[in-house]
Amino acid sequence: MKALVLAGGSGTRLRPITHTSAKQLVPVANKPVLFYGLEAIADAGIHELGLVVGDTQAEIESAVGDGSAFGLQVTYLRQEAPLGLAHGVLIARDYLGDDDFVMYLGDNFIVGGIDGIVRKFARERPAAQIMLTRVGDPRQFGVAELDPRGRVVSLEEKPVRPKSDLALVGVYLFSPAVHEAVSELKPSWRGELEITDAIQWLIEAGLPVESSVISGYWKDTGNVTDMLEVNRLVLEALEPRVSGSVDAASELVGRVVVEPGAVVERSRVVGPAIIGAGARIQDGYVGPFTSIGSGCVVVNAEIEYSIVLPRASIRGVGRIERSLIGHDVEVTPAAGAPRAHRLVLGDHSKVQIRS
Repeated sequence: MKALVLAGGSGTRLRPITHTSAKQLVPVANKPVLFYGLEAIADAGIHELGLVVGDTQAEIESAVGDGSAFGLQVTYLRQEAPLGLAHGVLIARDYLGDDDFVMYLGDNFIVGGIDGIVRKFARERPAAQIMLTRVGDPRQFGVAELDPRGRVVSLEEKPVRPKSDLALVGVYLFSPAVHEAVSELKPSWRGELEITDAIQWLIEAGLPVESSVISGYWKDTGNVTDMLEVNRLVLEALEPRVSGSVDAASELVGRVVVEPGAVVERSRVVGPAIIGAGARIQDGYVGPFTSIGSGCVVVNAEIEYSIVLPRASIRGVGRIERSLIGHDVEVTPAAGAPRAHRLVLGDHSKVQIRS
């Protein structure tokens, strides 16, 4: 079995970060989200991987290399334009040959890996195996309709009136039968070759399409809110470790990782949080669910529930929350800006404010 990882999308929902960076390389707990998928593929015993890339090929190729760091043999497949998931399968036809394969969307995050579903597919070998999860607003996803026995009856991409609340997770397993389905597709109303249409073709051809409803955690990390939520989840599993320098005037609370070369001085860090290699936290506060990237500087500032990418600098500002701050960003106070606090306080409250 081979793997096909799609990493050619433009990441419009994560702009402006993705104006200059690949969305698949935005870090979760200081590790690119793409790497979690590559590790899951290797853990499932798959070692040959085709990586579909677009305009950010150079950046992704620099990060992933030949794949040996993950136990993979990576072949890069160029997609000139993001024309749909099925288009990714189409351009990978020669690479995939007659092998079964797992298709993994490079910006998806799944807790628990994929080894179980890979084993199930290898054992039963349907034409396709899809993963589903229940969502609050199915209109944002590909949606599956199941019969009473749990078999897939129909699929529809981003329907106006969903037939169920079961959304497709970004992991699919296919036999070579999918290639004929893809070759028959016409662009959808979105101008793309939809993988849901390819799977529907298999169903209508009478070929078996199986599904598994997962109860574990899954996120499409396509927007800032979801990135921060995945970051929170990964940080929850941190094992505390101090490999950098923390002075006696500082306090680390809970699960905190201070990576090599990082310096924490006269500061408070409340975990779960990670301070990246070579970062400097001085006279500041880093709160829960925060990832500070390598080479960052946080001086006389407060930040929590945020992701800060490498080499960013935050100096002299009040509390920052629920933020995604890009590479080499500088955050400083505005000159002459008035400072004010808006409070709604109950009886007998006690408030401490540092002016």
